[in-house]
Formats: sequence, structure tokens, C-alpha cells
Amino acid sequence: MKIIGIGKNYVNDKSEVAALKTGAQTIFLKAESTLVENNADIVFPSITEQLIYEVELVAKIGKQGKDISEADAASYISEIGIGIDYTAKDVLAASRENKGPWALAKGFDGASPVAGFKSISNFPDLNDINFNLLINGEEKQVGNTSDMIYNFVEIIAYVSKFMTLEPGDLIFTGTPATGAGQNVKGDHLQASVEGELLLDFKLI
Repeated sequence: MKIIGIGKNYVNDKSEVAALKTGAQTIFLKAESTLVENNADIVFPSITEQLIYEVELVAKIGKQGKDISEADAASYISEIGIGIDYTAKDVLAASRENKGPWALAKGFDGASPVAGFKSISNFPDLNDINFNLLINGEEKQVGNTSDMIYNFVEIIAYVSKFMTLEPGDLIFTGTPATGAGQNVKGDHLQASVEGELLLDFKLI
């Protein structure tokens, strides 16, 4: 299975969308070994001193598709959950100095905790889903999918031009435009969708 990430996909003000919607989506891949499921605690990664969190809704693909139209794209989503897209910022900075890829900064073990997958039938409007993130009981990020630059169906249609989507693939659909920040060992993260706590783990 593939883990596909979407970068820079939210705005604070919907009026910003038109200028940013150029058609060139920022896409990256993460290794399957980054996954952490079942709300298991995560050992703080030894490879970084700057662990950056981004809460994101995660779409799970339910059937194989290539060159999917936007009109059909929603039918390829089987479930929606929530996760954290972790980045080792210091590793990323070192890679960028040499114009290198994001692979190590995004692909380390524990970089993709996910939970709470629910049938897409629970979400009648994909363009109006609320989610948020608390760290140590303090709200850090709040999002609604109406603030996406590229929505679920646009993401699926775009990605499927380049690679075949297969059952079980996960798409991290982007983080709210503000609130992403740094985690430290001992932090307790809790993420909710429509007010329901779904992701709940600690960095140990």
C-alpha cells in the first residue's frame, strides 16, 4: 500500500483559494513502515530534535483506479480517518541544503500515526468536515475541509493521473493553515473529527 501526502493544502481565508489553485498540487510519498495504528504510543524518534506535527484527515482508498474523473472520485474513498503527518524539520533542512528529497524527513518510523477510520457514508458532505488537535489538553489546530485548496475529489483525480490507486492506500489530505508546531517527548496528542475523539497517543 501507499501513503500519499498532500502539502500546503489549506487556507485561513477562502478568498485566498483562487490565487493558490494553480493545478500543481504538492504530492509526496511516505513509507508504509511509518504507520502507527490502534492509538499505540510512539517512541520519540532519535533521528531528530525538531519533530513537527500536522493533523490531517486521511482518506482510505477502497478500490483500484487510474485516471479517475472528479465526478467519480468520491466513490473510490471507502473510509475517512485522522492522523498526524510528522516531519523531522532538521533532517528536512539538511536535505534541502543539497536540494535533496523529503524521503528521510517524512519517512522515519512512527511518522504516520492514524486512527478512527469510519465509512464514507458517515460524511454526507466531504467539503464540510470539522476536525481538531489537542496537545496536553490544549487546542492547537482546528480545521474544516471547506478551507482546502484542493478537495478530496480533486486530489484523487490528480494523483491517479500519475499512479494507480489501490485498495488500502492512504491519502493525508493536508493540515490547517495555522497551528502546526513542534512536539517534545512526553506530549499527549488527541485528535477529533466532528467532536469525536479518534486519535489518542503519547510520545514516549
